Amino acid sequence: MRIDIDRLTKRYRGGVTALDGLSLEVPTGMFGLLGANGAGKTTLMRILAGLLRPTGGSVRVGEHDVTTRAGRAAVRRVLGYLPQELGVYPDLSAREFLDYVALLKGIDDRTERRRRVGEVLEIVALAGDAGRKLKGYSGGMRRRVGIAQALLAGPRLLIVDEPTAGLDPEERIRFRTLLAQLAGDRTVLLSTHIVDDVAQTCRELAVLASGALVFRGTVEELTSRASDRVWSVITAGPAPTGGTIVSAVPHAAGMRYRVVAPVSPAAGAETVEPNLEDGYLALVK
Repeated sequence: MRIDIDRLTKRYRGGVTALDGLSLEVPTGMFGLLGANGAGKTTLMRILAGLLRPTGGSVRVGEHDVTTRAGRAAVRRVLGYLPQELGVYPDLSAREFLDYVALLKGIDDRTERRRRVGEVLEIVALAGDAGRKLKGYSGGMRRRVGIAQALLAGPRLLIVDEPTAGLDPEERIRFRTLLAQLAGDRTVLLSTHIVDDVAQTCRELAVLASGALVFRGTVEELTSRASDRVWSVITAGPAPTGGTIVSAVPHAAGMRYRVVAPVSPAAGAETVEPNLEDGYLALVK
């Protein structure tokens, strides 16, 4: 399901501009939306989900205009949404919680509801823990319950906002793999400030900064922004002051610094192959 955004603007009371004339096309499949906290990502997600109305511009999800009441209602019928903070009832089991959400989504037939709840529990690998109360779930398990509730109505568009924030490395990998598997013939929009989540799951992405689009292309194209701009510096002296230090690792001769800079940041610096994080830093810095 294609998303077409044209000159989208959102201003809040007090004059704060969250989105500033944003134009973006999102194709079917897995798509990354990358940006620092405060870049406007969550505002965009909430507009796409029909929870916020834009100040100006247009948004179409498939054939539906999200700026109209009828369009928002139509999009909600094909949408699965996992917000950054999903409220759950801790004393319910995962199966009870999903049954309740399914009722809210209009799945009234008990047999169909039970079938659908069982199906999404299998998809997120929680069928064996479905009877446990949610208050006993780990953070990663609760996020998987969040994906399960988003999948209940068989959405053609799945929006996930900062889905791996706070997860341990194993849960983050499991969650990223699940999202990639869910893409298929639906659109999955992954909004995050974690560069590695996009690098490991998406081919195409957009970067927001201060509510504006600053990049739209492939992972490889953004990575190439840092070509000949990533340096390895080994020194026992002060840290390099030119450019942005990406990492600092102890070395037999002192410290090894990885630095993104347009020119050599120190004597003896050597260029190294860039990755997506390097490309992102080269772009936004």
